[in-house]
Amino acid sequence: MDQYFENLKEPIEHYFHILSDEIPDFLKSYVDTPAMQRLGGISRSCGTFYSKMYQQDWYSTLEHSVGVALIVWHFTKDKRQTLAGLFHDISTPVFQHTVDFMNGDYESQESTEELTTKMIMESKEIMRLLEKDGIKVEEVDNYHKYPIADNERPRLASDRLEYTFSDGLNGGFCMLAKLWNLREIEEVYQNLEILINEQEVGEIGFKDIEMAEKFVEVASRLSSLYILNQTKFSMQFLADVMKKMYDKKLISIGDLYKFSEKEMIAKIENCEDENLAMCFKIWRNATKINESDEKVEGKYCVHLEKVKIRYIDPLVKISGKAVRASQISEKARQDIEKALAFQTRKYAYLDFDLA
Repeated sequence: MDQYFENLKEPIEHYFHILSDEIPDFLKSYVDTPAMQRLGGISRSCGTFYSKMYQQDWYSTLEHSVGVALIVWHFTKDKRQTLAGLFHDISTPVFQHTVDFMNGDYESQESTEELTTKMIMESKEIMRLLEKDGIKVEEVDNYHKYPIADNERPRLASDRLEYTFSDGLNGGFCMLAKLWNLREIEEVYQNLEILINEQEVGEIGFKDIEMAEKFVEVASRLSSLYILNQTKFSMQFLADVMKKMYDKKLISIGDLYKFSEKEMIAKIENCEDENLAMCFKIWRNATKINESDEKVEGKYCVHLEKVKIRYIDPLVKISGKAVRASQISEKARQDIEKALAFQTRKYAYLDFDLA
């Protein structure tokens, strides 16, 4: 038991201990269940990790889920809220939000969350632990009900906080230098506390405007990186590849939740559809995307407008009151406005035809 936490490597172990100096014993048992361990084979970067267009360290959906749980525990010391944070991505399929693109859910990217309850209830190991702890499924299967775990943009919650930390640390979704190091993350994290927002609800916020500005700067840079053309292209391409594999009966919907990404990639590369396998190889070896303001015929060409814009305008405590960073900091306001105004060229393409 407790194998996951016993085998952590640097810098993940250091990072987790920044998020919580205590790893609660109950959490270890849930993390070691097969349903949670499955997430260790799914990248946080929605499959972009596998193309040469990106330079990033491996960071799994399991690590993200554990990170969210540790943040929730740090701020609440509440077992149910912590488990809700841990389970929030338990229904994530291979290539993560790519399947939301496959389902046409570009903007909210929540189309797979309805399976969360099902995945928890189908895990005999998790159900056994919940029964032992006297916890009902409905208390942990929807992290949206706990504002410290999740809330509406542009507020700050544990989920949004964790991926801003880890994506900036590991180079997720980007080709640029990493946006901060562990020392900077620890400095920002220690400046956080629970504040009361405009709706009289508890929300994670900052003690000092300087730390809030630093966080907003990184979050806003990541916001633009998340919707770069190569990112939108890659997610739509992987969605179309998976759909073609399904339509040709080369995979089932269940396979999306059964296989690791490496296993799924092997199925794609060795599938009987030679054109599909060739297109996938071209994408994996591409080092840049082609862009255009007009649709390019005869190529695999992607145009997506309403994609999810991930930006954060956190609370800051000023004279005993909590206000949004953009209301008191010109720098934060400009960083957020730049992120919201960010646009790419209309089309992205590579030189192949997936049809």
